[in-house]
Amino acid sequence: MQEIKWGIIGCGDVTEVKSGPAFNKVLNSSLIAVMRRDAVKAADYALRHGVPKWYSNVHELINDPEVNAVYIATPPLQHEEYTLLCMAAGKPVYVEKPVTINASSAIRMKMASQQYGVKLSVAHYRRAQPMFLKIKELLEQKEIGDVRFVQLQMLQPENTDIIAPSETNWRLNPEISGGGLFHDLAPHQLDLMIYFFGDPLISSGVSVNQSLINNADDLVSGHILFKNGVVFNGTWCFTVSVKDRKDYCEIVGSLGKISFSVFGNKVLLTKNGEEEELVFAPIPHVEQPMIEKVNEYFLGHLSDNPCSIEQAILSMTVMDNFTALP
Repeated sequence: MQEIKWGIIGCGDVTEVKSGPAFNKVLNSSLIAVMRRDAVKAADYALRHGVPKWYSNVHELINDPEVNAVYIATPPLQHEEYTLLCMAAGKPVYVEKPVTINASSAIRMKMASQQYGVKLSVAHYRRAQPMFLKIKELLEQKEIGDVRFVQLQMLQPENTDIIAPSETNWRLNPEISGGGLFHDLAPHQLDLMIYFFGDPLISSGVSVNQSLINNADDLVSGHILFKNGVVFNGTWCFTVSVKDRKDYCEIVGSLGKISFSVFGNKVLLTKNGEEEELVFAPIPHVEQPMIEKVNEYFLGHLSDNPCSIEQAILSMTVMDNFTALP
C-alpha cells in the first residue's frame, strides 16, 4: 500500500473534531468513506467533511474495495463485532477506546488479529501527544529519581462537560459502554500509567452506584502494584459539586514529583524545592499525532505498534478488576 484510504464505522459526535478531520491531514492518508446506521446523518457528515462516500450498512463499507483500513468509533458494545468483520475482510483496524466492554472481549479481538494476520491498533492517543511524551522522558531521565507512588483524582459533577457531546446517554448504559463515565475516561488515565510504568502485577478496587441516578456506577476507587514496584491509587467520582471538580495526577519520586491534569495542557515539575511549569499548545485534532503513527504502522513504515491490543488488554483487565463485584 502506498496510501491508507480510511473508512469510518460510526461517524458520530466523537469524530467531528477530535479524530475525523485528522485522517485527511496526515501524510499518505485520506478519508474516503463513512458509515452510520442513520443514512441521513451519514450523508450529512460526508457532505460537511468532504468525504466521497457514505453508507448506512456496515458490510457495505467493509467490503468497499477502495477502503483499505477502518477506524471503528462506535460505542464499545460494537467494537468486537465490527473488528472481527474487518479482520475477516483483511482490513487493518484502528479502534476507539475503551477497546471493548471487557478484557475477555479484547482477548477475542487479539485472537482474531493473530488468526487473520491483520494489524490492530487502539486509540489510546495520549501516548502520542507531546505533553505525555515529555512526562515519559522526564521519568526515563529520572528527573524525580525513582518513582515511589502515583495519586490520581478524577472528580466531576453529574453533568460534566469533559466528555464529547452525544445525542444519547449511551456512556451511562453499562450494556453499551461497559460501565459509566469511568469506562469512558479511565482508559486514557490507566493506559498512561501502563505506558509510563509497564505491566501491572496486582490490581483491585471498589465500584459503587451511590446516586442511583442511572444504572452505571458513579464512584470507582482502585490501586495497582506495578511489576517495577510503583504503587498507583486512583479515585473517580462523577457526582461531586461543580466547585469540587478535579483532574489531577501526581507522580512522586525519591527526588521530587511531576503533577499534571490528564485532560489539561500543563505539567509541573517539582525538584529540590524549585518548580518548573511546562505548557503545551492545544492540539486542534487531539488524535492526529496517534493517527499519524498508526497510518505509518499500517503502511509498514513503523515497526512498533503505537498501541497494541496486548497493551489495551492490560488496561481493560485493570478496569475489570476495579469494577468487579465482590
